[in-house]
Amino acid sequence: MPYVNIKITREGATTEQKAALIKGATQLLVDVLGKNPATTVVVIDEVDTDNWGIGGETVTLRRKNGK
Repeated sequence: MPYVNIKITREGATTEQKAALIKGATQLLVDVLGKNPATTVVVIDEVDTDNWGIGGETVTLRRKNGK
C-alpha cells in the first residue's frame, strides 16, 4: 500500500488543485510502479509559511524580502 505525503505551503490551493495532485500522484504510482490505485494513499499537508524554513529563514520572511 503506497503512501504519498505532499507538503505545500498554505497559500490557497483550491480543492480542485488538491484533487488534481491526489489523482496525479496516484496515477504516477500506477504508471511507474504498477501499484493498485485502490490501495494508494495520498495525504496533502498544508504548512503555514511561518512554519516552513529555507536557508535559516521562514518562507514568510524570505518572500517579504523578495527572495
